[in-house]
Amino acid sequence: MVSCFLTHAEVVIDPAVPIETWHLSPGGRLRAAAAHRVAWHAGVARIVSSDERKAVESAELLAGAVGRTASTDAALGEIDRSATGYLPPPEFEPVVDAFFARPTESVRGWERAVDAQARIVDAVRRCTADGSDVTIVSHGAVGALLLAHLTGAPISRKLDQPGMGSVFTFDPRAWRAASGWTRVTP
Repeated sequence: MVSCFLTHAEVVIDPAVPIETWHLSPGGRLRAAAAHRVAWHAGVARIVSSDERKAVESAELLAGAVGRTASTDAALGEIDRSATGYLPPPEFEPVVDAFFARPTESVRGWERAVDAQARIVDAVRRCTADGSDVTIVSHGAVGALLLAHLTGAPISRKLDQPGMGSVFTFDPRAWRAASGWTRVTP
């Protein structure tokens, strides 16, 4: 079978609180609750998420829908952008573009893309080391970095998710992508 990489669904953006503690919006909760239709199958042994609140909430909703429990792994976290914290969209999007365009550089103090890619690849390899299928619940940017690695493509924003609450599948035994991104529909 295959493993799944699911990104957390839409969040309530609150510039006054740390990004890691943002929670799912009502629409995000609906999307995450529907994720079992595309991000889980009977052969999945575990659900493992980033320890950031939005990913944990997404994983818990998925786990509840399939009668499982989810665990966390801090190494599945989003790129470290604590140097800037929240940036409004008109400022954020160009920084994300630069992050992907210059993967060996730290853009505005953010974690370098090559380092984030190595971290997410190592974390996913650890989560799938026993040969069982797993659903990973994480974040869009590190998902794009993992997808690049799995397809042998260079780091590029072209591999970014189409929206929060998206999934791709991969074969952890062959270590290759089995699909591109699909958006979860509530």
